[in-house]
Amino acid sequence: MKKAFITGITGQDGSYLSEILLEKGYEVHGTVRRSSSINTDRIDHLISEYSEDNKFNLHYGDLTDPNSINNLITKINPDEIYNLGAQSHVAVSFVNPLFSTQTSSIGIIPLLESVKNLDKEIKFYQASSSEMYGGAERKKLNENDDFDPKSPYAAGKLFAHNLTKIYRDSYQLFCSNGILFNHESPRRGETFVTRKITRAVTRIHLGIQKKLTLGNLDASRDWGYAKDYMEAVYMILQHKEPDDWVIATGETYTVREFLETSFSYFNLDWEDYVLQDSRYFRPNEVEYLHGDISKANKELKWKPKTSFNKLVEIMLEEDLKLAEKEKVLIDNNMLKPTWEYPTE
Repeated sequence: MKKAFITGITGQDGSYLSEILLEKGYEVHGTVRRSSSINTDRIDHLISEYSEDNKFNLHYGDLTDPNSINNLITKINPDEIYNLGAQSHVAVSFVNPLFSTQTSSIGIIPLLESVKNLDKEIKFYQASSSEMYGGAERKKLNENDDFDPKSPYAAGKLFAHNLTKIYRDSYQLFCSNGILFNHESPRRGETFVTRKITRAVTRIHLGIQKKLTLGNLDASRDWGYAKDYMEAVYMILQHKEPDDWVIATGETYTVREFLETSFSYFNLDWEDYVLQDSRYFRPNEVEYLHGDISKANKELKWKPKTSFNKLVEIMLEEDLKLAEKEKVLIDNNMLKPTWEYPTE
């Protein structure tokens, strides 16, 4: 039985990747940070189903504590390591740049050192980001295009991306980077614009919210379904050679188009409900991200299964269930409605 070690296992990507690996018969281990409250909502179903037979295991560990990570990897002795852990919200990285860059940059070093020093071949995956490109040009971006990070988050990711390549080339290790473009799902955090929109739309539809305030509506993103992308991540480590891979859909849509698609699902006009506020613009905006998946399609035989419209539909259907539960509480005076929903 293969063993996989996942940082960031409680996040959107970690939960979907865990499901994929468990279905393939892996023993899965992941890190959670020791704190007063641990958010395991996205993986509670896996804890219930797989923990008793030790197929799904959580360990206390922190990417900013090299000793804890080294000790864990030595103890677990995994076959594959997936580094998904990071403070992944770009706007938050401007507010807390030290923590954001530390988790991305310092955190990867003990992982790569373990891959180098353990007496077995361990395959390593680094979650790189399309934010590293900077989005200055309106073009499809591939693995050979230049990077120009525009945020502390992107700068930290670029450091980790380059360090992964350095260890691969210097020590002949199986270390691969997945340059993932924006990927969404009902498990996306509510601080991200797509989930802000789908949560707000379903609440507006049910009459428990009136307005949604956003920042830049003209930013274009290549949005895909996180579950599809985690299948690509698994395939990256099964490829015969380590390499760098762009994972995207090859299509791009603006925030305005995401709004229009979401509101029209309930026959609503987004312009009746959405406000724009300059306070929610980034200090250094990334205007356009569009991925070229030719390499992944040709060499991994991967392509996304879920269309943009279907992704929005999946998110709306799940968020409608949450909004319906909220409405019951509000109707019974057990919860106050939130009339306006701002975004970072």
